[in-house]
Amino acid sequence: MMDYPLLLKSVLYRANTVFPEQEIVSRGSHGVFRYTYRDMYKRVCRLAHALEQVLDVKPGEHVGSFAWNHHRHLELYFAVPCAQRVLHTINIRLFQEQIVYTINHAEDKVLFIDEDLLPLIESIAPELTTVKAYVIMTDAQTLPKTTLAPVYSYEELLVQAHDDYEFPTFDEHTTAIIGYTSATTGNPKGVLYSHRGLYLHCLTSLIGELGVDDADVTMPVVPMFHVNAWGRPYSDTWIGAKQVYPGPRPQAQDLCELIHNERVTFSAGVPTIWMAVLNHMREHPGTYDFSCVRLLMSGGSALSPTLTQAYEKELGVKLYQGYGQTETSPITFVNFPKSSLKNLPEPAKYQLRAKTGLLVPGLEMRIVNAEGNDVAHDGKEMGELWLRGPWIIDSYYRDAEKTREAFTDGWFRTGDIATIDQHGYLQIVDRVKDLIKSGGEWISSVDLENALMGHPDVLEAALIAIPHEKWQERPLACVVLRAEARGKVTKEDLLSYLSGRVAKWWLPDEVVFLEEIPKTSVGKFSKKTLREWWEQGNLVSAY
Repeated sequence: MMDYPLLLKSVLYRANTVFPEQEIVSRGSHGVFRYTYRDMYKRVCRLAHALEQVLDVKPGEHVGSFAWNHHRHLELYFAVPCAQRVLHTINIRLFQEQIVYTINHAEDKVLFIDEDLLPLIESIAPELTTVKAYVIMTDAQTLPKTTLAPVYSYEELLVQAHDDYEFPTFDEHTTAIIGYTSATTGNPKGVLYSHRGLYLHCLTSLIGELGVDDADVTMPVVPMFHVNAWGRPYSDTWIGAKQVYPGPRPQAQDLCELIHNERVTFSAGVPTIWMAVLNHMREHPGTYDFSCVRLLMSGGSALSPTLTQAYEKELGVKLYQGYGQTETSPITFVNFPKSSLKNLPEPAKYQLRAKTGLLVPGLEMRIVNAEGNDVAHDGKEMGELWLRGPWIIDSYYRDAEKTREAFTDGWFRTGDIATIDQHGYLQIVDRVKDLIKSGGEWISSVDLENALMGHPDVLEAALIAIPHEKWQERPLACVVLRAEARGKVTKEDLLSYLSGRVAKWWLPDEVVFLEEIPKTSVGKFSKKTLREWWEQGNLVSAY
């Protein structure tokens, strides 16, 4: 067989050759923009020319994007790596000092910036040690005033370039994208994604009910600055789907309108997004038609059975769980029912759907207990999830110490505690650092959170461990109630609700009612922040 490199240019070529008239839709500040794969291909070629001839970015050098989900960001996803440069998708939600750190650590030469994000980059520009040029992406006809220099207009760069670029052929192990972890502790860690890994990761879009094809209309809500939007821009281009990009700062109303107007069939986002969409649908009954939606995918944190059941019963929409990490490109597990389990009765169906899922083809896993042995497939014995495969990283970028900590005998140690049942379904129990150890036994904060969020008056719930003189640690529940329940639902009400749903010794010692639970840069509950508030004496009820 031919020894042929797996490069992202093959994804781009196929879309242009096989699906040239397929549509890409992008919500912007001036309305909805539409064009075809053929149009996109020509603009990608122009952008590749501009990188070489105007911006003077050399092969292997890094180019940063500081942007939302839109068509220009999609063009960067292809032009930069296909021209043998490296795209750094900068997480706009990191703390300012972390943004500075990642840009300098990646040694970005040029930054492509959305107009509405200019003030932040302007404020940190004096601290950026390697950036030599800035490119502003805007829907306006003229560039905004800025203190950045030298500065270029994205659209003017493309107008001045040719659309007949010949993308080079090179080693498939060449880095295509660099991303950084969300840094719950310490500085963000750099992760390199190769052309080969990203190409093979596209295969995950074909698995089970997740299987997407050119008849689908896909909408990645998960940010393009977070783990490559879970690989959707590449996989959806690869299979020729119509793509819908939600643009800057999308709210639940924007997402509902796009799903309704563009007839979206598949979308991916974190649970907080899907909760917001559900609440908006409840507040505006009959306004939006979701009959087009075939499947929604949730990831980033645990999906509660209550939410999956609400989507199916109220909206007629299947909401499934997926799992991955920045280090895994990210998809490693997807939850869909095996053919032998499709006719489960309620509530078993929703309990199964809320599990993390089945290992995707191409990867290997171990779940390793404290003694270094693989756990039993009984859904009870817990251990740390280890992974290896062609789209799992083998090191952190320029960080030998963190690499040594994360890898054992060629396996990546995820830091997630999990079980696996007799059917092969994985269940993430908790992060190692978030487990609550009480009296020598483990309490899963995730299971407690899901139980609490099953209460009809609870919007959000996060559990942390607090020190206890006798039991070592005990659970503290941070709860956000629905507006109409505030001041009415009490700690005792919630503990009564939990009784019979969890073990008695799991019941939280304390319940704190908050206006909002703090989130990380990727939309997960920030338990680090909650722990800091408790240590500082600032974790108190707001109502």
